[in-house]
Amino acid sequence: MTTPMPAPMPAPPYPAPPGAWLRSPAALGRAAVVLFGLVIAADLFACYADLLEASVTGDIADGAVGAAVINRADRADTLYRAAGISQGVALVATAVVYLCWLWRIRVNAEVFDASRHRMKRGWTIGAWFCPVVNLWFPRRIVADSWDASAPWGSRSGHTPVNAWWTLWIVGLVVGRFADTTSRHAETVEELRQAANVMLFSDALDIVAAVLALVVVVRLTRMQERKVLSGELLQIPVAG
Repeated sequence: MTTPMPAPMPAPPYPAPPGAWLRSPAALGRAAVVLFGLVIAADLFACYADLLEASVTGDIADGAVGAAVINRADRADTLYRAAGISQGVALVATAVVYLCWLWRIRVNAEVFDASRHRMKRGWTIGAWFCPVVNLWFPRRIVADSWDASAPWGSRSGHTPVNAWWTLWIVGLVVGRFADTTSRHAETVEELRQAANVMLFSDALDIVAAVLALVVVVRLTRMQERKVLSGELLQIPVAG
């Protein structure tokens, strides 16, 4: 008796799931890049404020007195608060646009290859707001979209994604520590130490934002090139 041969795997691209339509991520990608630039600018401003705060508190700890030191301390405190506000505004604006871009990327990636994804589509947004799983689910979603967007049959490494996600997680931990240190600082020496920790945290944020920007640019280009390469045949395109 002859054993039946297994059915051959369908040739790429695999059929897109319901609701998956190909749309260009270019406009959202450009907007995300601009806003990540705004985040970087806000972090640079924060680093400047951190340096001023560390400098003036260090001088006071060393015994400096007088109106000039008081004026410097007032200016440093004002810039410190302004930097925190600017960082918060930039972060919220960037997060909204970034999530819109990521959703577009994720849906496109389903059209490219639905078999690549280990997470349901809803996790693209929800993963960022769920405690504990937000430490690795978003990275997995981006990595799966990266794989699906790479040229068919190629071995796509995740170095940019891994570098960005590692710095993002480290930045979150250091930022939480810096915030706690700043809120509990009472003496001048503690304030100087808190400013130095915050400076390190803001510097990490800059590097993480640069890496996130790189991921956005490269993933957007990968998807556009995949469409133009002719690998995809008869895929649904949103009008």
